[in-house]
Amino acid sequence: MKKAIYIIGVAATLSSCGIYTNYHKAEEVPTALYGEEVAVEDTVNLANLSWRELFTDPLLQGLIEKGLQHNTDLQSARLRVEQAEASLLSAKLAYLPSFALAPQGTVSSFDNMKATQTYQLPVAAGWQIDLFGGIRNAKKQAKALYEQSEDYRQAVQTGVITGIANLYYTLQMLDAQLAISEQTEQSWGESVNSIRALKEAGMANEAAVGQLEAAWYSVQTSVLSLREQINQVENSLSLLLAEAPHKIERNSETMFTYPTKLAVGLPVQLLANRPDVRAAERQLEAAFYSTNAARSAFWPNITLSGSAGWTNSAGTMIINPGKFVAAAVASLTQPLFAQGQLIARHKIAKATQEQASLSFQQALLNAGAEVNEALVACQTSREKSLLIASQVTALQKAYESTSLLMQHGSTTYLEVLTAQQSLLTAQLQQEANRFMEIQSVISLYQALGGGRE
Repeated sequence: MKKAIYIIGVAATLSSCGIYTNYHKAEEVPTALYGEEVAVEDTVNLANLSWRELFTDPLLQGLIEKGLQHNTDLQSARLRVEQAEASLLSAKLAYLPSFALAPQGTVSSFDNMKATQTYQLPVAAGWQIDLFGGIRNAKKQAKALYEQSEDYRQAVQTGVITGIANLYYTLQMLDAQLAISEQTEQSWGESVNSIRALKEAGMANEAAVGQLEAAWYSVQTSVLSLREQINQVENSLSLLLAEAPHKIERNSETMFTYPTKLAVGLPVQLLANRPDVRAAERQLEAAFYSTNAARSAFWPNITLSGSAGWTNSAGTMIINPGKFVAAAVASLTQPLFAQGQLIARHKIAKATQEQASLSFQQALLNAGAEVNEALVACQTSREKSLLIASQVTALQKAYESTSLLMQHGSTTYLEVLTAQQSLLTAQLQQEANRFMEIQSVISLYQALGGGRE
């Protein structure tokens, strides 16, 4: 009875010391994490779509699949997962006893007497009893770090997917702007030839010719700049694919489509969906078990060891053939003069855990802010697209009207030139805003933790 009471008392003491406590995952997040102006619903959010459902362009899908296979950052992340998996396996094997074969043989002679030969063929075994949770906490910490490496891999994968998609749609935007600029360049080139002919006929002055030529040269410069930008973006995309710079095949006719209602889900879903937030929590979990392990170091280590084998050495006698011999030892090691070091290590582990807790809270707040910014950017781009479309329509009419008026002699080339420049600017802005809308949806998809397997 006394023995049972003693065991219960020891178990209660160990539990109160925290060396056997388990980490409890976070289950609550601020309700206004996305901002007070963002309405949240318990619905299927954008992040639950697979990347193939969101990015339906076949050429883009092919590029993403190629990037997932060859991107060097993603391959490094996979190797990191393998390293963490090996560390976890090592921590699990610490529960098992260790065995070692240590054969020995000696030859000795005294005062030129006949040499004597002795041998030992022992198999030694050792087993550390995890009574005070040191091995358990090390295994739990290794498991948390393994899961963190897996979350990191998923974060890199999401970055690769959204990065390729962003660059692909950037190329589509630049292609559209280049087409508009080239068309404008051709149109203005015809206008320059016309104004030169009018000047030779005495119906236009040198100022009108100079202004129109300067605008034409400006458009030609923009065309060259756009071609250079396209080359740079293609090189960036090639690097993401782990390939040498080359021409990227793309479909400029396929437009990006996405759900009209962008559901963001409840903030708590970020804990399950977003890999960098999960990785931050895994780091907190690993620090928690590191603190537990630091507490375990204050308690003694209990080790069982033994050996069994054959030997022909029996003290002062040599026996042939050899005989079987076995031995068993139990040892307990209690630190006596290392309390200062153990206390310091415990304080360091505790401070590291508190830092990890703050990092996790900050990661969650950063994620909420990114969702808010992406959602507001998408809504703003949608509203701006309607206004810019109306602006382009109005400027198109203005350009046509001034052209007709010039033909009848009631206006000058300066007014036509101004109308052309304004129309070109609005058309380029329209394509840029269309890309901003696409980019904001991609950013929202990434911010919500999309792109998972």
